[in-house]
Amino acid sequence: MDKRQRQRKILSLIQSRRVSTQQELVELLERAGFTVTQSSVSRDLEELGIVKHRGRYTLPSSADGAATRGLVDLDVAGDHLIVAKCEPGLASAVAVEIDRALIPEIIGTLAGEDTVFIAVPNRRAQRAAIKKIWELFS
Repeated sequence: MDKRQRQRKILSLIQSRRVSTQQELVELLERAGFTVTQSSVSRDLEELGIVKHRGRYTLPSSADGAATRGLVDLDVAGDHLIVAKCEPGLASAVAVEIDRALIPEIIGTLAGEDTVFIAVPNRRAQRAAIKKIWELFS
């Protein structure tokens, strides 16, 4: 299974249960059919912006306490791109969550440190995708 699938599973596990250690996460992933090492899990946690809070791994909220989980703003770039501005270090987590939502108007995402480029086929899909992304993160 690929990295994207593994990271989706990590997000799912952390959202659905209390995970306290990387070793515990490795064991849960192995039970789910993934072959992983502690170091690959450590890299995944960093890329996804997952932090440890009160003894368990959690998805961080934005600095202002809003439930945006890292998403700060959405803007358009031409007719085929949406630019998502994110809290520093959380773009990968935002992109994974958008990908997991399987929004039909979205062709794909590309994440950097604090920005996600979201490709759509046309202007109409762009407007629909923006609405659905805001709904996903509200």
